[in-house]
Amino acid sequence: MILRIFFAYAGWFLLVTILFAGAPGNGNPSLQLHITHIMGAQPLVRNQVTYTNPSGEPFTISRFRYFLSNFSLETADGKRSTLPVSYFLVDDAIDSSKIIRLDNVPAGQYKSIRFLIGVDSIRNVSGVQSGALAVESGMFWTWNSGYIMAQMEGHSPVITSPTQEFLFHTGGYKAANQVLKYVELPFPQPLTISAGKQPEVQLSADVAKWFLPDTVSFKQVAVIMAPGVNARKVARNYQHMFRVTGISD
Repeated sequence: MILRIFFAYAGWFLLVTILFAGAPGNGNPSLQLHITHIMGAQPLVRNQVTYTNPSGEPFTISRFRYFLSNFSLETADGKRSTLPVSYFLVDDAIDSSKIIRLDNVPAGQYKSIRFLIGVDSIRNVSGVQSGALAVESGMFWTWNSGYIMAQMEGHSPVITSPTQEFLFHTGGYKAANQVLKYVELPFPQPLTISAGKQPEVQLSADVAKWFLPDTVSFKQVAVIMAPGVNARKVARNYQHMFRVTGISD
């Protein structure tokens, strides 16, 4: 009797496992984003290469980081497919962070990708987070109770402080000073997502875009460490730094 009950339960468990493994929504394909950081037409090289901004000011970059979140794809017929909630901290110093894997992407054909530069307001007021949003990442203002959405640091001889250091930490999620920027990028050709494949999208992020079209000069502003007009200006600029350079199915 006991043996019959055991085999009955074992058979039921096996059947449920098979059904769930083959159920719709399980094992959806993934999509990889490969991000390359550039300065104009050249690869970004931290600490070693001196660049010149549109104001004619020489500078070097020592740190470049930003959050990406709230991804969605637009189908060929104009419908938007919102992907599972995920947050990524991209750090130029960590190569693996420049490869983003988006899981559970519905199969279909897509013409564009949309994402947020930064961390949405809900997460800014949700208390202690983990993973990419952990306070230990150094991308959270404890005194302002909000995330630093994007960060660039470096040095310029035109800065009059003893260290000649610039610190651009853009943050702010409340209405008057919010710097959250959505980016929508068209694909050069339709991107097909299907089972058994992991297509790739190559993106570039041009750091030079931080300085235009709203001119940013180190002589005028060398430190941004709080929400406000200067953080909003830089965010308006860097929302244009991304573009799709290629896709592969």
